[in-house]
Amino acid sequence: MSIDWNAFTPWSALAGGTLIGIAAVMFALLNGRIAGISGVIGGLIKPARGDVAWRASFAVGLVVAPLVYSLFASLARPQIAAHYGALIVAGLLVGIGTRYASGCTSGHGVCGLSRLSLRSLVATAVFMGAGFAAVFLTRHLFGI
Repeated sequence: MSIDWNAFTPWSALAGGTLIGIAAVMFALLNGRIAGISGVIGGLIKPARGDVAWRASFAVGLVVAPLVYSLFASLARPQIAAHYGALIVAGLLVGIGTRYASGCTSGHGVCGLSRLSLRSLVATAVFMGAGFAAVFLTRHLFGI
């Protein structure tokens, strides 16, 4: 294994992680809620009375923030080396896993682990293990 030192960006990653952590803490302190994306978006699908405005604002912020950032810096161009069919299957599996785990990587991995939740530790370990297995299977066994 080797590191591509031209693509190694520890400072921007540290800044991004710090901002995510601060936002998650502020959200919990100010609203008493966990900033898990699947829960926020899921609440828009079956909205409770008086619960739509903050959820919609949160979702809009997820889309608008990168657009505002792109006014000041260039966005990285993601390269996805997979077929559309594989992406659709992957998205469905992530959605199913999110339902079974009662949360997503942002809810469990960022917010749950910071609260020392054993359930979130197990969920995050399963998420990561499934991701490692999926990459191994698709790249080395199936050649996708």
